[in-house]
Amino acid sequence: MADFSSDYGLSSAGASDNAGSAELQRMIAIEQQKAQFQAQVHNFTDVCWDKCMDKPSSKLDSRTETCLESCVERFIDTTLTITNRFSQMVQKGAH
Repeated sequence: MADFSSDYGLSSAGASDNAGSAELQRMIAIEQQKAQFQAQVHNFTDVCWDKCMDKPSSKLDSRTETCLESCVERFIDTTLTITNRFSQMVQKGAH
């Protein structure tokens, strides 16, 4: 049986390299998503802390807790709305 892979410059090592490269790209994308998530958490923590915390104490009073919950929920809702809008714009642009 003839070895066509050597005739055409193909080898199993090349396929292995491509699979390794694809796996590396997938891992990089996952790490980038983690970093983006952490940056978002850091961002809304800063914003909501500044907005809701009058003075730090050993426990949260109900007003501060409610403020923090509302702030985070608004931040997440706003982020999702903006993300969905950009996604719609990209889809419309692709058509």
